Amino acid sequence: MSASRPHPRILLRLLGFLQPYKLRLFLAALALIVAASGVLLLGQGLRLVVDKGFASGDSQWLNWALVGTLGVVAVMSLASACRFYLVSWIGERLAADLRLKVFAHLLTLEPEYFHRNGAGEIQSRLTADTSVLQSLFGSSLSMALRNLLTLTGAVILLLITSPWLTLMVLLGIPLTVVPVIWFGRRVRKLSRSSQDQVAELGSYAGEALQGIETLQAFNHQQEDRKHYGQRVEEAFSVARARVFQRALLTGFAMLVVFAAVGIILWQGGQDVLAGRMSPGQLTAFVFYALIAAGAVATLAEVAGEVQRAAGAAERLLELLAAQPRIAAPEQPLPLPAKLQGEVSLEAVSFAYPARPDQPAIKNLTLKLRPGERVALVGPSGAGKSSLLKLLLRFYDPQEGRICLEGQNLKSLAPEAVRAAMALVAQEPVLFTGTAEDNLRYGRPQASEEEVIKAAEQAQALGFIQALPEGMKTWLGPGGVQLSGGQRQRLAIARALLCDPRVLLLDEATSALDAASEHLVQQALDHLMQGRTSLVIAHRLSTVIAADRILVMDQGCLVAEGTHQELMQTSELYQQLARLQFQN
Repeated sequence: MSASRPHPRILLRLLGFLQPYKLRLFLAALALIVAASGVLLLGQGLRLVVDKGFASGDSQWLNWALVGTLGVVAVMSLASACRFYLVSWIGERLAADLRLKVFAHLLTLEPEYFHRNGAGEIQSRLTADTSVLQSLFGSSLSMALRNLLTLTGAVILLLITSPWLTLMVLLGIPLTVVPVIWFGRRVRKLSRSSQDQVAELGSYAGEALQGIETLQAFNHQQEDRKHYGQRVEEAFSVARARVFQRALLTGFAMLVVFAAVGIILWQGGQDVLAGRMSPGQLTAFVFYALIAAGAVATLAEVAGEVQRAAGAAERLLELLAAQPRIAAPEQPLPLPAKLQGEVSLEAVSFAYPARPDQPAIKNLTLKLRPGERVALVGPSGAGKSSLLKLLLRFYDPQEGRICLEGQNLKSLAPEAVRAAMALVAQEPVLFTGTAEDNLRYGRPQASEEEVIKAAEQAQALGFIQALPEGMKTWLGPGGVQLSGGQRQRLAIARALLCDPRVLLLDEATSALDAASEHLVQQALDHLMQGRTSLVIAHRLSTVIAADRILVMDQGCLVAEGTHQELMQTSELYQQLARLQFQN
């Protein structure tokens, strides 16, 4: 976000989103003009009712004036309804289009962007900021235009009716409206503070309830009740101040409005008694004065909304302006139709953008032959996970090159690279949806038979069929209804369904019990058959089954060979074997 206040002019950059809806905009503008004109005509209707009906005692004129006024009200009401629908539709459509465009653009950005800027902050922009703009374009701007039209018309008609009284009104409007605006800002500020306090209450309660087992296990109920009670009282204090200011605002607004009307009626009454204006003109004058005062107050409110929306627009446009660091070249090279799964790294060095002085990978050269099963071992911070991220091209190395089938990853489309690979993480990520949705995640067009086969090969079909609705069972956020072993097998089935040539595995059995580990290991063995596999190993069984073992330390490849060879030649590997690779 920018440090300075965004200029409202930034909202003009959003007008392109309204281009497809020009007809609706035209119809909304037409309805707005008709509705505003109807409001102004009501004043003339009131004048005729008083002067031609009541004052003259002519019942026929009274009837015609009332019928005409009701006709104006009917047209005005219809136009207002049309305006409300059209403008609200445009606001909702703008918000929907913005959300879709921003979300689609966010999906093109590399993971580092979200680590750098915070996924929660970005999510807030996608939801809250688009809602602010929806409110502005779907309501506030329409109100501003309508009140600007009615203010202009009301001032003109006031001048025509009585220039002297009009001068009083124009001088009096700021004196009555400014204090109301000042009170209104205080109420809005306190309202925001109250909302923040309530949001903090919800956050605290949510954290406590999500960790209810830990909370109760440590007998922390009394402390949490006390802390929550303190926050409740703080929220109540802010709410009480808000209600008090709101009460003052309401009372003051009523006082100044009726006082202003009283002054106008007194001065206007003098003019009526002196014959300088008719009772109907005075009635119309008071009507227009009230309209003018209300219009000024509304315009002042909308000005605040415009400034707030400008900030929201700036934050959303910042997201749209973000350029992905990992992007396909203008003319990406095609991969062979039948991939072999050959991967090579040539003098690769890499440091994370947030830590440029701390290389995660240093001058790494290696080659994975098609169909080879390679285990990657090393202490924490050795660069193992960083290597998997480079292969998936979540990042590009600062030096050297990484090749798939002999072609530099930078010359290929990232989508093509990732389609050739599959990742099974130590903590697999499942998404809200059914078991079938999660299985099809990487290949939505797969047939039902292919889905069932992949689940069977991953040792997952049995537990999936045992779920209440089988494949159609809703798993909830993150697959919370499944055990760790079940989530792993579902993730392996998802990878199998993609049929990748290169597998990247962050040992999927390290945190499982013996029974689950056995099933997951069987699924992994099936998954790795005939595929090039790079496995971050935590188990002795995994490293022994590998064709080759790579030992990494502080971003460097320090040893490689079979288990027996490394037990003889690598002191670091011997330490890892004693400490980590134990069943």
